[in-house]
Formats: sequence, structure tokens, C-alpha cells
Amino acid sequence: MFLTMCIAGASASACTAVRWYLDRTSRRDSSHLGGRVHLTALRNHGSAFGLLRLNSRQLAALSAALMAGALPLRKNSRVGCGLLLGGGISNLWERVRHGSVYDYVRFPKAPKPIRRYVFNLADFSIFLGAAGILLGKRRKQR
Repeated sequence: MFLTMCIAGASASACTAVRWYLDRTSRRDSSHLGGRVHLTALRNHGSAFGLLRLNSRQLAALSAALMAGALPLRKNSRVGCGLLLGGGISNLWERVRHGSVYDYVRFPKAPKPIRRYVFNLADFSIFLGAAGILLGKRRKQR
């Protein structure tokens, strides 16, 4: 449990630090890695990928419930669960505090389905955490 909470805290802190830095510098609209990565400041008032049409309070409640449901999964991957929780806590904090989530990473040269979305570090943390949990579960089944 200690490792999971340390990773969650580090992930949430890193996400907050990057948001704070980008919000206060001119780097929030720039291209990197030969135009493969573009930083674009955007406030996301909806859910991930626009899948759910809920207000900020409903999304915050749903996020909290999903994060609580992730804790029992730490037996599959403590690191994965920590990343998932850290990213979720970071996005939840933003949504509660500002009513939206600050997204800033775009991939303009990616395949069409991906290029239209804007992400943040917490989204990557959630994705990597979920992948770690799934891989850990798969490994334990063998």
C-alpha cells in the first residue's frame, strides 16, 4: 500500500507541476520533436474523448467512485495502481477546483483518430497505470 500511495502522490504532483509551469510560461503553444508533439493549452469541460455528457460535479463523483474501485486492483500491479490513482486524483482535483481539466499535449502527425484529441500528463499516467494493471493480472494468470 505504501508503494502505491507514494507513486500516486508522485504522479499527481508531477501532473500539477507541469500544469502550473505551462500555465505560467509561453511554452503552452509550441511544437516539439519535429512537429510530432504540440503543446496547446485547452480547458476540457467534458469527459474523456467526449464520451459522457455530464456536468463537472457528476464527472467528479464518477471519477472518485472509479478511483475507489481501483484500489483492490493493486494486487495485480502496485505501480500500475499508483499511476492510475495519481492521474485520476490529479484530474479530479483540477475538475473540482476549476470545473474543467487543463489539457495541453497534441500529436498532429499521429493517425487520424488520435490527432484530434488533446491530452495531459495525468491522462498518460492513467493509461500506463491501467496497462500495468492489465499486464500484471495477465502475468498472474499464467
